This record gives sequence, structure tokens and C-alpha cells, in this order.
Amino acid sequence: MPLMPSLTFSLDISPEEYQRYYRGTGKAVLTVTDDGQTLEFPASRLTQFVSHSGVQGRFEILFDNNNKFVRIRRLR
Repeated sequence: MPLMPSLTFSLDISPEEYQRYYRGTGKAVLTVTDDGQTLEFPASRLTQFVSHSGVQGRFEILFDNNNKFVRIRRLR
């Protein structure tokens, strides 16, 4: 199976900041990837990673060959 294009990045979103996304006042997360690219994606993609402390960790976002979102996963 061929490798899918991917980008890795770190996030440290506080619970208060994530509440803005939850309430709809913030719709997109903007971050810088490990290789210096600016990455913007819908905050709704992070729902599965939200805890009482917000969203923290290292992540990888995968795209298909047409640069369409496939999935996001937390790296261990």
C-alpha cells in the first residue's frame, strides 16, 4: 500500500481556548508543522482528542493523493 502524504505537528490548546471552537466562535485550528508549513484544519477534527486539560500532544494528519483529509492521529 503506497504511503499517504502526511504532516506532523504539536498542539497545546487550553480548555478555555478549545471552548471557543466548541461554541463556534473559532472554526479552524491554525498551526505550524514540523517542517515549517502553515496548516489550517477544522477544529471539529480534534473532538476525539479533547480532555479536561484541552488538546495537547504530537499529531499526524494524513491526506489522500488529492490532498483531501483522510484522518488525524495522535503520535505516541
